[in-house]
Amino acid sequence: MKKPVYEIHLPEYHHDSEPDHVAIGAKIDGEIKRLFMGQYLGVRCITLADHPDKSVDEMIDIIQSIGHDRYDPHRPGDRYENNEGKHIDLFCFDYHVGDQIPMLESFVWTSYRYRTCTPIDLILLLDPTKLNQVFFTYAGREDEGERSDGWTFKDPASTQDILVAILRIRHKESFSP
Repeated sequence: MKKPVYEIHLPEYHHDSEPDHVAIGAKIDGEIKRLFMGQYLGVRCITLADHPDKSVDEMIDIIQSIGHDRYDPHRPGDRYENNEGKHIDLFCFDYHVGDQIPMLESFVWTSYRYRTCTPIDLILLLDPTKLNQVFFTYAGREDEGERSDGWTFKDPASTQDILVAILRIRHKESFSP
């Protein structure tokens, strides 16, 4: 069964200059709160820079089909090295919508700073109860301690069940001239 796809229009969000990550994050957080207040979700942000041979629509079709964007386990991507060599299927942050500090501003900032100034194109909202959390330490970042943003699939044969919804970010680059 296909999960809902919601669009958020953010024409002020672009790669030409550093975005106002607080304001843009607040708009995205506001939409997530409007749609999912009180729910426990995993948040995973996707940029097409990590999928250069795919369009946004192709990525949405893949995600709808398998429940996530990890369609090729051998494709280079976000399977970061960790000191313990633990298996990680995907990375996301889990939280209860509405009861903590803003979530998305840090994703917007990180995408600009560390992801070649590329805006977020899609946000996957996942059901963390269908995932197993992996605690690990990033290789080369031992001073930061253990992290908990790594996850494995509880049922690798039914990964489409982890998807709750997709948010499509309509930023400056995604509008037709």
